[in-house]
Amino acid sequence: MEFLLQGFLQGFVLLFSGDAETYSAILTTVWASSLSMACSLAIGIPLGFLLGHKRFPGKKSVRTIVDTLLSFPTVVIGLLVYAFLTKHGPLGGTGLLFSVPGIAMGQTLLGLPIIIAMTANAVEGLDTRLPMTLITLGANPRQILWATIMEARFSLMLAAMAAYGRIVSEVGISMMVGGNIKWHTRTITTAIALETGKGEFAVGIALGMVLLTVALIVNIFASGLKKKAVQ
Repeated sequence: MEFLLQGFLQGFVLLFSGDAETYSAILTTVWASSLSMACSLAIGIPLGFLLGHKRFPGKKSVRTIVDTLLSFPTVVIGLLVYAFLTKHGPLGGTGLLFSVPGIAMGQTLLGLPIIIAMTANAVEGLDTRLPMTLITLGANPRQILWATIMEARFSLMLAAMAAYGRIVSEVGISMMVGGNIKWHTRTITTAIALETGKGEFAVGIALGMVLLTVALIVNIFASGLKKKAVQ
């Protein structure tokens, strides 16, 4: 118990003393997760809208694939992205392997199914008369998309938080695609795995507290959005 208490105390010291190595991992995580979230939302919301709004052959199969990808192991995504970005892969010339944008590419694939599935569910849960009313009023497809997004905005924000929670806590993609390079691609989760393995328990505790704080903030906001969506 004393060992655990000392780890927490040293973790607080590292955080509040501005330890450069600790904050380098935090900033890398923020940069990679923010970039991947921007891509996930930009791609996932329109695709989720189409999946929930349109009827087309094979829609059920597409929904099944999207729902299956919700539980896709991060290490498998990391393996696939690594295969594409390695010098023998089709995207080997981009130089994205062992870089933050490369990590963001893999994390985008992790967040996309969540955004698409929850957006489709939100659109399907709206009043079915909304699209017809908008069409009657002369709205074009872009205006219909925007009006639907605004109507389902709380559910979409909830989807974004769910995706961010999974992205910021993943380790497989960051480890395989980023390479866990100190001062460059080392994220919070890969730093925790490395430092704990080296016996640097305090650093792992400090970074773990950051992740717990992020999870707490996400859950608080998610609870508020759920209440607003129900009202």
